[in-house]
Amino acid sequence: MPDPTEVQNIVEQAGDMAVYVSDDGEVAGISVNPDCPSLGCLDHWVGRPFKNFLTFESKEKFELRVAAMQADPDMTPRALELNHVDNATWEFPIRYTLHRVYRNGGLLLLGRDMQPIAEVQQRLVAEQTARERDQQRLRGEQTFYNVVLQASETPLILVEPEKGRIRDLNGAAAMLLGASPETLSGSSLAQAFDGRRREELIEAMRAAAGSREVRGINLVARRNERDVTLHPEFFRAAGDLFILCHLRSADGKAGTTAESGVVMGALYAATSDAIVITDGKGVIRDANEAFLTMADAAQLRDIRDVNLSDFLVRGAVDTKLMLETAAKQGRLRNYSTQVASLVGTRATVDVSVARLRNPSGDFGFGFILRNTAMNEAGETEFGSVVSEEAMKNVMDLVGTASLKELVSATSDVIEKLCIETAVQLTGNNRVAAAEMLGLSRQSLYVKLRKHGLINSNSDE
Repeated sequence: MPDPTEVQNIVEQAGDMAVYVSDDGEVAGISVNPDCPSLGCLDHWVGRPFKNFLTFESKEKFELRVAAMQADPDMTPRALELNHVDNATWEFPIRYTLHRVYRNGGLLLLGRDMQPIAEVQQRLVAEQTARERDQQRLRGEQTFYNVVLQASETPLILVEPEKGRIRDLNGAAAMLLGASPETLSGSSLAQAFDGRRREELIEAMRAAAGSREVRGINLVARRNERDVTLHPEFFRAAGDLFILCHLRSADGKAGTTAESGVVMGALYAATSDAIVITDGKGVIRDANEAFLTMADAAQLRDIRDVNLSDFLVRGAVDTKLMLETAAKQGRLRNYSTQVASLVGTRATVDVSVARLRNPSGDFGFGFILRNTAMNEAGETEFGSVVSEEAMKNVMDLVGTASLKELVSATSDVIEKLCIETAVQLTGNNRVAAAEMLGLSRQSLYVKLRKHGLINSNSDE
């Protein structure tokens, strides 16, 4: 080790400040590095308790550390950050290492000024706070934008010209094009119209927007074959180029149609009855919030492109019967079945089905599912379904027949009841009734004749 006389200034130069605290807790000496002028002159600390210049929290930390060092003399010194107060208004953090002074007793505290780091932290906090305010302001402006866009009765579409994709649109535009905003948003604008490729349509929009003449582009909506006129207008936002498209129906009734579409869209979203739109095979294309709740689905994409039969307890039997009946008659009403959610819960529903058509052909099917709770009379309980006369006939056999014969008679009553119910549910469609019961068509005819539900000499 070097001669102590050669390193007499090491304490002053090892840190920003050094404090010698005697065993009684008073400051016996203090040295401040002249290269750290922010600390100022602290000679007035000498002869006064060290804890008088600490904040309340730092006093507790310092006392606990001193007690730990006294309890364990071999304890390795660890850094300790303390906050000092002076003249009631000046507060500054110092990071100390505590060292024992064995010859004279007491503690030597070598400190590093943390004010520069604290200032950087304060600037970071201020910057983060400013960013959060900006984000909140942006969210507010986005909300205003969405409210104004959706409230407008003018059909509007916002397009990205480079990709030709729909960035945003309002309900009026979606109604005019025969789809929902969720379906069209993010898709290619050219796909919404018949006979238009993306490059061709974008080029036509550029030409129309740059023309001095007030004219639009005549198009045909692909989903509903409606003639519309598109008026494009280019603008820049944050350096990016966008196209604002105004749509107008060729029959001049765009305003009325848009207003009605907004109302119908609001009804579709807010009704308590579940509504599902499927294609011709029963594959789900759209559904409202009520059906998502019934199916325990978090969002539409969880059930889109899934067959509706996956949510029905009787599966494809129900779906096939409802679709065939609606396709033949145009509609079906009050069909009773059960819906099974994604998590296995069941709900009894009455289903109404309508065939959706447009000038170009079939659009698919619309389903309305109304949740029906059990009534007070317990009509859904099995015992109340069986007629009293049938049960009386079985009970009259007690004492006159064996248990095996009684069970057989009861089975016949239940079998007849199930067959009658299946025939009633299927509208006397015996092929569908046989499929619902898991029987062959010939077996169903045999049981119909057995229970007197069909003329034995008739093929019908």
